[in-house]
Amino acid sequence: MAGFTLELPTLQNWSCHSCGGCCRKHLVEITDEEHQRIVDQNWESDGGIPGGLPVVVKFGPPWRRRWRLNSQDDGACVFLDEKGLCRMHAKFGEPSKPLACRVYPYAFHPSGKRVTVSLRFSCPSVVENKGRGIDDQRKDLQKMAEEVVPPAVTSIPAPKLTASEQVDWPDFKRFVSQLSDTMADPGVPVAVKLMRALYWINIVNQSRFDSVLGSRLDDFLQIITETANSEVTQDVNEVDEPTRSGRLLFRMLSAQYSRNDSLSNWESGISGRIRLFSAGVKFARGKGNVPPLHDVVTPIRFDALEQPFGGLTEEAEEMFTRYFRVKIDGLQFCGRAFFNIPFVEGFQALALVYPSMLWLARWLAAGKGRDKLTTQDVADAIALADHYHGYTPQFGQRNFRRRVRMLAQTGDIARLVAWYSR
Repeated sequence: MAGFTLELPTLQNWSCHSCGGCCRKHLVEITDEEHQRIVDQNWESDGGIPGGLPVVVKFGPPWRRRWRLNSQDDGACVFLDEKGLCRMHAKFGEPSKPLACRVYPYAFHPSGKRVTVSLRFSCPSVVENKGRGIDDQRKDLQKMAEEVVPPAVTSIPAPKLTASEQVDWPDFKRFVSQLSDTMADPGVPVAVKLMRALYWINIVNQSRFDSVLGSRLDDFLQIITETANSEVTQDVNEVDEPTRSGRLLFRMLSAQYSRNDSLSNWESGISGRIRLFSAGVKFARGKGNVPPLHDVVTPIRFDALEQPFGGLTEEAEEMFTRYFRVKIDGLQFCGRAFFNIPFVEGFQALALVYPSMLWLARWLAAGKGRDKLTTQDVADAIALADHYHGYTPQFGQRNFRRRVRMLAQTGDIARLVAWYSR
């Protein structure tokens, strides 16, 4: 019996709809034990595998070789059949699949004496909130968590608030709860909620909490959030444009979300690296056509994506609100879930996902000859960007973190949120 209980995102639904997207977008690393189990299934003698491909292969640098499921020529998992279903699941049942396949799109993170559950919005069914309520899946999720979560999870300390400040779990959750409440405020556009959160998060970043704990912390949070609500306008057109340096840093960030780290790209050797370097130079300049780093977008001029696109539909507002609340409540933006980055910096990086997703949505719309965003443009952009956020190692490296800090220091995160909301 596990020594923890689960905190579930009750506002989220999900069931698998067999779209096969996760089997095409992800390379699945497997353990030695899973490798042996798959070998024992004797797939090499099974005629159903395309082209007689080996079902598992080694990958990684010579000093750290690991096993993963092989891929077909189009990048799909070797076990994905013509109907978009898993051959391994069909033949041996769901328990036979690698743990990574069975867990997706769920993510489990430490939360004091509990474990919080989040979801990856790279799955279209998560974005569209399709399926059973997560609360109805508690029993299955508890069993899954017992396979995934380490035994000492309840002894893991709370993430840092800032680079120099840390509080215990009960007080840390006060910050998380206040952040979730800010993003849940009904009738307020997502952009405004993000700018208000960034406003009071900046105050937190400049504060000390040696003696501001418990009920005193509740009072502090109430004061700074009320100040944010009164100071931050609801009209995004009244917010200053991003600075020139802010635009440059943002383009480099958007390039991270725009690239396709599929098998064909990240194992393409020197030619692939040269192609990515050339694209990076073009993103830095911000002139001419945006390099199509992903196969779902077409070349569009950089300046075409800077024009107003008419704001969001009501359905897109709901998607974004749910996205941020699930990520915040699930602690999927700081600490162990996000490269051990502190609360403040982690939220600033999460807030930057919003203009990045809108920039991608504009690219998708413009590629189809439109200058207005549809709900589907936003849904597709959310799935594309969340495929990377928190999972691509670059987001934990110094260059990325330095860009986030610089954008926060110049006030450009809020400006970018407003600019791409027009």
